[in-house]
Amino acid sequence: MITNDKSLVDLKHRVLREVCRLAWKGELDHDNREKIVLSVSPGPKPEYRCCVYKEREIVRGRIRLAMGMNPDVRKSSKNVVAVIPAACDDCPIQEYSVTDSCRFCLGRACLNACRFGAISPGDAKMRIDPTKCKNCGMCAKSCPFDAIVHMIRPCKKACPVDAIHYDEYGICEIDDEKCIHCGHCIHNCPFGAIGSKIYAVDVIEAIKSGKRVIAMCAPATEGQFGKDIGMAAVRAALKKAGFADMVEVGLGGDMTAAYEAKEWIEARKEGRKMTTSCCPAFISMLHHHFPEQYAENKSTTVSPMVAVSRYLKSQDPDCVTVFIGPCIAKKGETLNENIADNADFAMTYGEIVALLDSKDIEIVPVEENYQEASLFGKRFAGSGGVADAVMEAMREMGEDTSSITLQKCAGGDECKKALMLLKANRLEADFIEGMICPGGCIGGPSKHQAEALVGSARKNLLAKADGRGILENLKKYPMDQFSMYRDGHMEDGSIFPE
Repeated sequence: MITNDKSLVDLKHRVLREVCRLAWKGELDHDNREKIVLSVSPGPKPEYRCCVYKEREIVRGRIRLAMGMNPDVRKSSKNVVAVIPAACDDCPIQEYSVTDSCRFCLGRACLNACRFGAISPGDAKMRIDPTKCKNCGMCAKSCPFDAIVHMIRPCKKACPVDAIHYDEYGICEIDDEKCIHCGHCIHNCPFGAIGSKIYAVDVIEAIKSGKRVIAMCAPATEGQFGKDIGMAAVRAALKKAGFADMVEVGLGGDMTAAYEAKEWIEARKEGRKMTTSCCPAFISMLHHHFPEQYAENKSTTVSPMVAVSRYLKSQDPDCVTVFIGPCIAKKGETLNENIADNADFAMTYGEIVALLDSKDIEIVPVEENYQEASLFGKRFAGSGGVADAVMEAMREMGEDTSSITLQKCAGGDECKKALMLLKANRLEADFIEGMICPGGCIGGPSKHQAEALVGSARKNLLAKADGRGILENLKKYPMDQFSMYRDGHMEDGSIFPE
């Protein structure tokens, strides 16, 4: 994954920051948007593409993304992941290519292996006709010099569900029926041609209108901004920007763990295997690619994000809830019309930093202590953290968990393999924890720092948290006033043991 492409990150941040500044002033009209375009690409010489006209069109696409719109005016897709066509044209169209290692040998093994007439002798080496090539790979396998290479475009290579293909001009297209909104293609494209719709302008407008806008920060937040920046520091910065308050979504982790524990206990009695419910990309993989397992094996408990949003809306139905985290798929989850009282918007760390920068606000350490989640809820961010929290909740409910076996999957390939075993009735484990990002949420596509740095800082911050239990913590909250299930039904019975 490309995580250190500073020039690309700087471009995205600069455009979004300027869009936010205009939104605060109420001046986000066409003429002012064009001023952003010209400030980024003043000309007459281009800075990073072939000409200033292409650069400017790319910036216009980024501005549209920053305003929550499709970058391509011809598209009407509701997918949060979208392609800027002007930026997507510098990757090789064909997957197989003949290198200069070709010896132009007499045997012509590659030509003889091709069943589609795609290979013919060139002036100094063999050539492949991309209009005839079917990407079968037989030519590469047959070449004795390994002179034919297989080049997969980075966006396609990163997609765990084969949702990316290309039009006749080689421009990337995303299959909305296959896409799980994981965002891995976004951060693997070296040209910044793929992005996600950003809802910063909507959030700014909600704040300006006087609505009570509440931020909900993912458990992965601790460690993203350094070892001295805990939840209290992020909360203070967000309040300066106009948010009414902030709640850590680790609290929702406690909620989800408790109610998922009840489901796991029942599933064990029935001899039924189950999957976790918190990673929206994993749930999308289930829904779109394993529909039978989605219906039969998926936990019906809502994700921690939805749990906290429902809790907040049960106390104030008119509040606006904004999730902040490293996840692109959370944006897709907020658009799920089948989930009542869902989060209204989702933003990434980079997006919220750009919003803060637009008001010249920095996240700095504070003396205040803030904790609403147990350590188990806070650890939802790491691979294995969800399953560990559910198991802890089961133990707190008096359940013996010593014989339970878990399949902890981190990464698209691991998740897909486990689900294929589940579909084939060959899965040995009792339960699957599915997280599409390697390393879990702290390795998410829109993390603010490298995973190793985040992990080190998190260790320091989590060491300061108290050791409250999951159920002990939840007794402080009105769990009987909102539903913890996707279909919205209220709990029949208590999660607290008598």
